[in-house]
This record gives sequence, structure tokens and C-alpha cells, in this order.
Amino acid sequence: MLDESGVDCLELAVPFPGSVTDGPTVRASADRALAQGVDLDATLAFIARVRPSLRRLRIALLVDWSHSLKRRPLSTVADEVAAAGVDGLLVHGLPPRLRAEYYQATHALPIVTTCYHRVSSPEVLAEAAAKATAYVYLVAHYGRSGSAPAAGYAELAGTVARLRATASAPIAVGFGVRTRDDVEAIHRCGADAVIVGSAGVAVVESALARGRDVVADFGGFARSLRPSTITLSTGST
Repeated sequence: MLDESGVDCLELAVPFPGSVTDGPTVRASADRALAQGVDLDATLAFIARVRPSLRRLRIALLVDWSHSLKRRPLSTVADEVAAAGVDGLLVHGLPPRLRAEYYQATHALPIVTTCYHRVSSPEVLAEAAAKATAYVYLVAHYGRSGSAPAAGYAELAGTVARLRATASAPIAVGFGVRTRDDVEAIHRCGADAVIVGSAGVAVVESALARGRDVVADFGGFARSLRPSTITLSTGST
């Protein structure tokens, strides 16, 4: 359905408990998945199974370091992720001391995603621009996923321009994106894509609770967000 709806990328999360960066909607979805035994191996197996059938949809994998990667060599993880058909890798909570090892492990694989906040230092933004090969995830504001910046998205334009000067990967903006107006505002800032997480998960949650067709409801939501000229990246657990 996502492939047919024109969504360009699915950010698929390996569930982990107690995320401090996610709001209640995404945390609840992670808890549901954990209760069903979903882990990194199960997620990679799912991706490997569906990847050959996708015509345009790409898959970015969000993995928490402490819950899923702490006991695995990063080089092994990178090889497993690439073999499953993942197009981008975002490691949540990666200790700064391991960043160099992470970049080295993924150097030969076009799967790296980097994630930074708009008020990060110039040095940090420069690293994001230099290292990202899948996309740069620009977090719109400090807070939990699902919450929008109080001042809107217009203030992101300067950060996007600074990243654009040196980044070769697309720039995607996330946190609080819910409506077509949000998508258009981010597009005006110069970003290449938007990342929609909590709002999409909420649609699925509501459809399940009401006994509705999840595929139909989510497809309608995705189409409602996307003007014809703007890229849409949807995140989900």
C-alpha cells in the first residue's frame, strides 16, 4: 500500500522500551510489538521477505543501540542490515565514542542516516552533512515525537541551507508533522522530505480500535499529506 501510495521511504523501527524521544503514541506501538516478540532479527527477516516486491519504496531502519545493538559488533550489524535490503540505518542512542566505529562499519554500504537538531553546533552539522549517505534527519525541535515546534517550521530554513552547502544526501525534517500544511511549510524551508511518525501510527491505532480497514485508512492519510511535488517519508513501528 505504501509503495502504491507514492510514499518514498518507510522508517521502520525495531521496537524498544521506554524511549525518551518518543511520545505516548509511538511508545505504545513499541510496547505492542515487544509483547509480540518483535526484535532485530524478526524485523530484518520481514524486510528481506518484502523487499523484492517493492517497486519504489525504500526502507530506513531505526535501531536502539542499548536494546538491540549493544552486544553485537557494529560491523556485523551493518552487514546484516545491508543483506536484508535496508536502504538507510538510524541508530538511536549511539554513544559518541562509537560514532567513528559506526561510520567505518558502514563506509562501504550506502545505508548511513545521520540525525541532528537544528541548534546543533556548526561542527556537528558539518559532520552530519559529510557522513550521511541515505539522508540527514533534521529534528525540528527538542521534545518528544508527535509534538510540533511552537514557532512552526520557518526557522529551519537557515539550518537547511547550511546543511545543503555540503550535504550530498537528502535532508528530511521530522517531529510534529501531521498535516499537508506542515508538509508545505517544511518544503518552503528547502528540505527534500518530511518524516511522519506519530500521526501515522495514531491512524493505525484508531483503525484497529474501531475495527476499520487499516490499509485503507492509512493509505488515505498518506495521500492527504502529499502535494504532488513533495516527497513524503513515513515512519512507523
